[in-house]
Amino acid sequence: MIEMKGQVLALDGKAIREMELPAVFETEYDPKLIKRAVLSIQTQRLQPKGPDPRAGRNYTAQYYGNRHLPATRRGINIGRARRPRTRNRRAITAGDVRGISGALKGPKAHPPKTEAIIAEKINKKEKILATRSAIAATANPKIVSKRGHRISEEMRFPIIVEDRFGELAKTKQVMTALKELKISADLERAKNARTIRAGKGKKRGRKYKKRKSVLIVVAGKSQAEKAARNIEGVDVTNVGELNAEMLAPGAVAGRLVVWTEGAIKGLAERFGGERQ
Repeated sequence: MIEMKGQVLALDGKAIREMELPAVFETEYDPKLIKRAVLSIQTQRLQPKGPDPRAGRNYTAQYYGNRHLPATRRGINIGRARRPRTRNRRAITAGDVRGISGALKGPKAHPPKTEAIIAEKINKKEKILATRSAIAATANPKIVSKRGHRISEEMRFPIIVEDRFGELAKTKQVMTALKELKISADLERAKNARTIRAGKGKKRGRKYKKRKSVLIVVAGKSQAEKAARNIEGVDVTNVGELNAEMLAPGAVAGRLVVWTEGAIKGLAERFGGERQ
C-alpha cells in the first residue's frame, strides 16, 4: 500500500517535512489501459499518407474482350495475354500493357490510403483513468525498478522535493540536486545506454536511440526546464500537461518521477483530493 504521507526533501536530500498525498496515488494499476492511452496519444501525431489515386493509371490502356472486333482492337484470341493495352496510334508504346499492378509503371497493388483510420480512439474518461493509473505506478518502487530504473533501497516513493528545485537555472545545479536525491545512478544508466540506430533512420534526424531517465514535474513555469534539457534522458513538464505517455514511455509504466511540492498540490486540484 502507498503511504498517505509523503516526505518532502530539500535540495540537499534531507527530509524537511511531510505532506498529505492526494487520492490519485491510490488508483489501481492497469497496464493494459495505460498502453491503450499511450498508443492513442502516439497515433494522433501520425499523418495520413498515400499515393495519388491516378498514379500508374493515367494511360490510354483499355481491355477489349469483344469477339466481333477486328484483331487489331480486341484482346482475346490473338495469342496475347488478356491485359489492358495502350491505344497510342503510330507510337512505339502502342500495345504495351499499362494501368495494372505488375505491369511496367503500373500502380501498387494495395498502397496506403489517406482515408484509412490510423488514430487509435479512447474514451475521455478512460484516458483520464489511464493517467491516474500511471501516476500511481510512479509511487510503487517495484514497478519503477521493473521498468529498469536504478533506485536505492533508501528512496521513499513518491519522491517529493521542495519548490526551490524549479528555480534552478543552471544545468550544474540540477545535476547536483539530482545527485543529492540519489538519482545519479539512473542518469549514468541513461547516458551509457545511448546507441546508434540501425537502418536508414540514422540519416533522418534520429541517429541515436536514447533511454528515458527521470521525469521532473513542476507547478507552473520553471527555470529548471531549460537547465535540464541537456541532461540525457531527463524531461521537465508542468503538472497540468501530464499524460500517460510522459509517465509511461513506450507504454511501459513506472517511470522514475521527481515531484515538486507544488506539483503534488496541483495533482489534487486536477484529479481531486478526496478519497474514494
